[in-house]
Amino acid sequence: MSFAAGHAVGDLACSQIADGIMVEAEPDLQAALTRTAELVAIADRPIFEATFEHEGVLVRVDILVPERSAAGVAWHIYEVKSSGSAKSYHIGDLATQYWVIANCGVTIASASIRHIDTSFVLATPDDYNGIFSDAPLMDQISGIAATRDAMIEDIQEMLAGEEPVCTTGTHCSSPFACEFSSHCSSLEPAGPEWPIGELPNTGARLAEKWSAESVFEIADLPEDAGLNPLHTRIKHAVRTGEVYLDSDGVRQATAGWAFPRIWLDFETIGFAIPRWVGTSPYGQVPFQFSAHVEQADGELIHVEALDLSGRDPREPIASALAKLPREGAVIAWNAGFERRCLRMLAEAVPCHREALFSLAERTVDLLPVAKAHYYHRDQRGSFSIKAVLPTLLPDLAYGDLAIADGGDAQLAYVEATDPGCSGERRAELAAGLVAYCERDTLAMVEIYRELSGR
Repeated sequence: MSFAAGHAVGDLACSQIADGIMVEAEPDLQAALTRTAELVAIADRPIFEATFEHEGVLVRVDILVPERSAAGVAWHIYEVKSSGSAKSYHIGDLATQYWVIANCGVTIASASIRHIDTSFVLATPDDYNGIFSDAPLMDQISGIAATRDAMIEDIQEMLAGEEPVCTTGTHCSSPFACEFSSHCSSLEPAGPEWPIGELPNTGARLAEKWSAESVFEIADLPEDAGLNPLHTRIKHAVRTGEVYLDSDGVRQATAGWAFPRIWLDFETIGFAIPRWVGTSPYGQVPFQFSAHVEQADGELIHVEALDLSGRDPREPIASALAKLPREGAVIAWNAGFERRCLRMLAEAVPCHREALFSLAERTVDLLPVAKAHYYHRDQRGSFSIKAVLPTLLPDLAYGDLAIADGGDAQLAYVEATDPGCSGERRAELAAGLVAYCERDTLAMVEIYRELSGR
């Protein structure tokens, strides 16, 4: 999905530049290099995907814009990114582009990252003027570019020799996952069974600290390691295999959660290029919710809404939510997200404002209750609902579902709302989405019953 979003953002950026010409990579890259050289020599139009090569390094520049002056022609480099700002790792990429292009004899006037402006709000359908911002980085990249000759020499020397040995670590996934990680890790001895890095929040920092002392297992952390209460609890569970459960604490923490209890979960979509008036880039728009309404006697009624029309889903989702009970606790897992969804819908659909704000104000969070009063070592430091549920109710885990996580749900929404999706396939996706979202709220109910001893 992110790959497709990147292409869409690139296409939009090009569409906003008049008279630009695309350099095709077909039939081969040599043809692209030749075509780029021709267009740079003419220097009368912006160039998209301009292709340059120097010392075996090939780059394709998203947008190259000429500027004529008495001194001649200079070019502005714009590298388009779908992120909401220029990232640190973009600077190195831009510096490499600058180094290659400059060494091809092209004069560069400026170099910028053109990124999404997340404050943009779509006011008129299909009018995306103002959606991009430029981050000028010429001053930052010139010094980095000066190091590229030495870097390329080192890389070429490395490629000519034996495969290097490099210990895996956090660098293998930052800023993106390396596709060779599994290969590299297969050459290493087996790691710890319960690594210190699995401890929540500060685990990575603790793992780095204690690796200097040759301590890698949670269970081997010394008594004077200064662990916080949660880490101490996890360490005990890892060492003994005992499950920590304080049902009295759960009941006390939730005693004020009035009935009828509304167990609520949303599925949302956030497009880099907003589709609907009033929405912003990456703004999360609910297209589905599930609610299990629980009475004091334990009776459960499932309520759900799903909009796969492809039109703005906020009004139909808000309308269905407004029919939920006007009293009682609204319970979510990591409730800040549900509150934000409810408040956003209240502002977007003012006719249901009162009902939706009431739901938001009554929303409470089951996650910190579980975090304070339960731990099973098979959670491996995670308190996501998908980590907790299998340790309590393995038969309710998500393995039997066609759509099993939020990422799957977003992909299903994109496919189902595509005009080319068949009715049969859309119905199949809808059934999968309903089953998945329903499982999320039923899971909360059953987790709570297990934790509280009900």
